[in-house]
Amino acid sequence: MRGEPLDAETIMSVTEEVLRRHGPDKATVLDVARALGVSHGSVYRHFPSKMALREAVIQRWLDRVRADLLAAAENTELTPPDRLRGLLTAMFAVKRAKAKDDPELFATFRALATEHSAVSTAHVAELLGWIRAIVVDGIASGDFAADVDPDVTARAILDATSRFHSPVHAAQWRSAEIEAESEAVITLVLNGLRAR
Repeated sequence: MRGEPLDAETIMSVTEEVLRRHGPDKATVLDVARALGVSHGSVYRHFPSKMALREAVIQRWLDRVRADLLAAAENTELTPPDRLRGLLTAMFAVKRAKAKDDPELFATFRALATEHSAVSTAHVAELLGWIRAIVVDGIASGDFAADVDPDVTARAILDATSRFHSPVHAAQWRSAEIEAESEAVITLVLNGLRAR
């Protein structure tokens, strides 16, 4: 049995390894407990369910990329159109890199996204908030048309670009043309937003 105290961070680190080894469909809390050398009840003291544990792991995983996305969204040295292009490009690059470099955890993220978990819902809300803020700045600067509704527009932008950042489309990201296709969609979105 484990001698040192068990904390949430240690459990999440081991859970990542278990998810990488077994995948999201086969990894269990019992597997995590075995890897830690504790009873499954010890894991449940920190996380009330398997879903809560998976969500905590994916939240930590998303937190690691959040800084890059936030930097793109809040780069006020750029014009709003360039900020929006930068954010959308970063969203795609970050997700594609995660899918390629850490496919097992990405599979867990994809599973949670299709289950509409609290973590994936919060992630989408944060992305929408960043896009909305850029749209508002673009309207204020005169770069974007004044008659657009920022909330509706942010949702439309996220939906229009979902093929390039939503985990449900990850299999398509291996295409040699995917970057050119994403750039074409981003350009189309930006042209549609421009003030006339």
